[in-house]
Amino acid sequence: MAVGINCDMGESFGLYKLGDDEGMMPFISEANVACGFHGSDPNHMRKTVELAKRHNVNVGAHFSFPDLQGFGRREMKIEREELANIITYQVGALVGFLDMAGMKLSHLKPHGALYGMAAKQVPIAQAVADVGVHYKVPVYGMASTLHEEIYTARGLEFRAEFYADLYYDDDGGLIITREHQAVDAQDAAARSLRAYEEGLTRSISGVDIAVKAEVVCVHSDTPNAIDVAKAVFEILAPHRQTAG
Repeated sequence: MAVGINCDMGESFGLYKLGDDEGMMPFISEANVACGFHGSDPNHMRKTVELAKRHNVNVGAHFSFPDLQGFGRREMKIEREELANIITYQVGALVGFLDMAGMKLSHLKPHGALYGMAAKQVPIAQAVADVGVHYKVPVYGMASTLHEEIYTARGLEFRAEFYADLYYDDDGGLIITREHQAVDAQDAAARSLRAYEEGLTRSISGVDIAVKAEVVCVHSDTPNAIDVAKAVFEILAPHRQTAG
């Protein structure tokens, strides 16, 4: 399978700018566009959709817990039905802008704490799947977690994701911090290629762990995000999915 390169973007809010979305576009095939609950607003959502269209980049919904102040990186306790409604609200907002641009929703991808909790907690993963069965698009997540188990059991197309700019613990879990630090771009690219070709990556303590990389993510708020995206784009060139 050709590997896609995606980026979490459209996360600026009002006068506050986060990430260089325009600079990232040439190096990705999918944009995970924030839907207003951890970042973004109506103006930035529309701008990001139109930017993606100009660059022939697919657009997916990047939804979160209602945690604008914490950038969606704080865990919350919300029942399945309410959470499904929260997700639907966000995806529906993005779909409106996609319709206006003549584009289709490409995929779904939870953000931050919601992503992490859906990997481990059945009701959270089921809430994501409840929305996914309506939109019938692929859902991104981590292999060998509840992402894969529940999404596939619900008949959804699952795409296993590897993070170029994050590190993993010995159990295969992501080490998520409130703020992303700069990473060595060439090392991030080499780890992405190994994840794709060998299905392995080295944990933070030096242990080889099994991963799967059908899509590779680079975060737009990593300080050297464009350098990382460019290095990943170049090293995955023989295997890369075409945007659009």
